[in-house]
Amino acid sequence: MAFTGRPFVFCSGCSLGPDPVSATEPPAPAPASPVERPQHEGLEARIADAIAPTIEHMGYELVRVQVSGKERPVVQIMADRADDAAFTVHDCEAISHAVGAVLDVEDPIRGEWMLEVSSAGIDRPLTRTKDWNRYAGHVATAELSVPMEGRKRFRGIILGADAEAARMRLTEGGDVILPRGNIRRAKLVLTDELIAASAALHPPPADDVPPEDDPAPAAKKPARAPHRRRN
Repeated sequence: MAFTGRPFVFCSGCSLGPDPVSATEPPAPAPASPVERPQHEGLEARIADAIAPTIEHMGYELVRVQVSGKERPVVQIMADRADDAAFTVHDCEAISHAVGAVLDVEDPIRGEWMLEVSSAGIDRPLTRTKDWNRYAGHVATAELSVPMEGRKRFRGIILGADAEAARMRLTEGGDVILPRGNIRRAKLVLTDELIAASAALHPPPADDVPPEDDPAPAAKKPARAPHRRRN
């Protein structure tokens, strides 16, 4: 029997230990002021436009929509909590249920597809002005759609951004201004400084920190939500 819709929902990049925010304490609904949304094109733009109002009302912000694969496409939703609290597996589940319901109605993809919800991660994509400014001083890479001065790829320290352009101090020296509309993709580079900054922003709960004489706990695997299908 053929199925369409979501064969399963996969949650990745979420905290799976004792939650910094209880499952009974979802983020507060977003304020009435407009939320900056990342720019998408084509199918990804249609999906983003459909789901953004719903997750924003729930107290989340959309970071990226990405569709990959052809025979059974994967719709990946990256999101942040609007209150900047740590993103947990319960947030993954809440978004997946809400987004799945919206996409079941909108039906943007014919045939079978999968839904994956995740946090943006430490080495997150830089899709909004606030991302560039929040991580000023950290190392990032950027790739352009159309070459600028004979090159497409840049690496350096983020200086900041506005709605029109992002500014970087290049690794090889000199500053560059990259038109935001020409940036195909950009992301943070995983460094010790970035890891330390992320740990300071989202420290683990006190009861999740092992005593100094205990070995570090084994890495936890991402959680997979129950199978969900729609005939």
